[in-house]
Amino acid sequence: MQGIAQQAGTWGIVLLAHGSRDARWREPIEAVARRVAERAPATLVRCAYLELSQPDLRSAMADMVAAGAVGVRVVPLFLGMGKHLREDLPRLLDDLRARHPHVPLELASAIGEEPEVLDLLARIALKS
Repeated sequence: MQGIAQQAGTWGIVLLAHGSRDARWREPIEAVARRVAERAPATLVRCAYLELSQPDLRSAMADMVAAGAVGVRVVPLFLGMGKHLREDLPRLLDDLRARHPHVPLELASAIGEEPEVLDLLARIALKS
């Protein structure tokens, strides 16, 4: 968060998840968005889904731009770099950069590759 908070203007964060037909599946993704918004009220936060749910990444980005974002960071809420992140996401990001060339677009690592997340998952696995 420090990188976004230190940059001038209103930055946005898109929490990107896979998507599901089951509406309950979205609840933890939306809970993360609420926590981000609570911790950084000046940051725009949206959820987006690759498939089976709305909004998609294109819609979330358009919403961010319309809301005045001067840049957007996409945070993939995936445990690892599977096919979607290796192949589909780069094409989607290229499309977004072409549609919004004046808005810098950053891609974070898959959340499951962050050491803090790995440590948390290990602690949860060891809970009795």
